[in-house]
Amino acid sequence: MDLSTGSAIFDSLGVNRVINGRGWITVVGGSIMPPEVATAMSEATDSYVDLNELNLAAGRAIAGYTGAEAGLVVAGAGAGLMLQAAACITGSDPELRQRLPDTDGVPNEILIHSGHVTNYTGCYRSAGAKVVTWGDGDGPADEQLETAIGPDTAAIAYVFHPWNSSPLTLEQTVTIAHARDLPVVVDAAVMLPPASSLTTYIEQGADMVTFSGGKGLRGPQSTGILCGRSDLIEAARLNNAPNHGIGRPAKVCKEEIAGLIAALNLFVRTDHEAEWAVWRARSAVIASAVNDIPGLEVKIEDNDPNRAGPAVAVYFRDGWDGPDAEAILERLAARKPSIRAGSGNYDNELFITPVTLKEGEEHIVASALREDLLA
Repeated sequence: MDLSTGSAIFDSLGVNRVINGRGWITVVGGSIMPPEVATAMSEATDSYVDLNELNLAAGRAIAGYTGAEAGLVVAGAGAGLMLQAAACITGSDPELRQRLPDTDGVPNEILIHSGHVTNYTGCYRSAGAKVVTWGDGDGPADEQLETAIGPDTAAIAYVFHPWNSSPLTLEQTVTIAHARDLPVVVDAAVMLPPASSLTTYIEQGADMVTFSGGKGLRGPQSTGILCGRSDLIEAARLNNAPNHGIGRPAKVCKEEIAGLIAALNLFVRTDHEAEWAVWRARSAVIASAVNDIPGLEVKIEDNDPNRAGPAVAVYFRDGWDGPDAEAILERLAARKPSIRAGSGNYDNELFITPVTLKEGEEHIVASALREDLLA
């Protein structure tokens, strides 16, 4: 079996090839960029440009695709969260920009529902924000949010992420926030595709929205999109590189900006229904290899809101007397090439998502999964 990564540099370093059935996750590289994106990045290496001019021009392109007033390319959705907080705290005040992350004496609280807290919530804190959760008290959710708002509230965060929930919709949250003249900032890092997500949250009243550029958008892994109100996006830009603000370490180079815009251009022209059909067909190859094994329930879960696309889910039922999901994951990962899958989203489940499989890899995964389940 071919163990080459396809990269002379990776191979010379002794880095192992991975077959990614886990999805667009950072730990295995996010996504693979289409040739058009790599070409745009390569072409951008041979020119000098003014980074502020480039940021503004790229922001206008993002605004056109998202329906927002303005946009900005950022160093991943995590940087987008940090800049959301920075923009809401500093506004147009240059002295506050230079103080961050020192936010003493100014409104610095980001309110977030307890069901929306993720591993990435700390990104707000990196700008000097204080994260305050709400939603664990008694009474209607809208009243709880209104009670949580105080003189130190700078913004209300809303997160779209698998397995997260809030009793209030984004539109309900926006209504409450805007009545208090507060912005609502949205984390939609994992919400592309569908392409409609580019405009949905802005249409629902969000003031700033961030998306990952290196997941379903398939741009450079270290990029993201920030879009929203023009005054807040300008505040984010001034807090960001090449300016000397809190976002200076989160620099995005001209090649990455070119790649992100190329990925965005390509994404909105993609036939996503045809792409989904390819993913579904690859899922069927894997599912058919193991669906006859006693004690297992094998499903192709299509249109599950907690999945990035069609996925093969293997459930270990009461009659199963073989290895558990974690043991199978370890066996798959130990292979050469290493095969990565996931577990734990639903009870006693192993899943493989085909959205990150390259053509033909579904057959390798199918054979390995059957062998490891029966070993």
